[in-house]
Amino acid sequence: MGVEETLKALKVLGLGEIYGLKRREESPRRGGEKDKRRLLEEHFRSFRDCTRCPLHKHRTQVVFGDGNPYSPVVFVGEAPGEEEDAQGKPFVGRAGRYLNRKIQEVFGLRREEVYITNVCKCRPPGNRKPTPAEISACFPYLKREIDIIEPKVICCLGATAGEGILGKKLSVTKVRGQTFPYPYNPKIRVFLTYHPAYILRNPRADGDFTEDLERLRELID
Repeated sequence: MGVEETLKALKVLGLGEIYGLKRREESPRRGGEKDKRRLLEEHFRSFRDCTRCPLHKHRTQVVFGDGNPYSPVVFVGEAPGEEEDAQGKPFVGRAGRYLNRKIQEVFGLRREEVYITNVCKCRPPGNRKPTPAEISACFPYLKREIDIIEPKVICCLGATAGEGILGKKLSVTKVRGQTFPYPYNPKIRVFLTYHPAYILRNPRADGDFTEDLERLRELID
């Protein structure tokens, strides 16, 4: 009897909720802990009215992470842009559509099957780069997000994300495709590559970006 037939038979017997047969994303955490989605929802509610830095004066809303919290990889960008600020979701503009396509192309996954977030949760005026002080003010929220998800790899999209995660200055052109230990959990690796917006401005770098994502796929596999 195949797996599907076995599951159907067990469901008829009222045994379809056996832990070992449930999908990973539906399995409860050990020790009776709340599931990751609930933990993330509670975390978001705790800071959705944040005023820790001046960015709150210009935002439409706080833009929290989006996607599957059981994903082995978390993609981290810089900060919300205009469309993200309006919709309340990260990477929904041109750069986001490009990223979605590359995730499908390289990983064979839909956007909803990975997790995407930003170092800063509020849009900087004029889509400028967030300041070190703004990144520092927001980092505890990102750290808690990562603590809940516990991915295998954090993929930093661009230097700002890498600097926020690793706490040091970086040149993506020099470190792209490389991995570093995550300072707060030795089990998690940090991977650096270009920000999708950079690829849109420099289409010739598309091949490098694809190469990096293929390397990332190997890491999470």
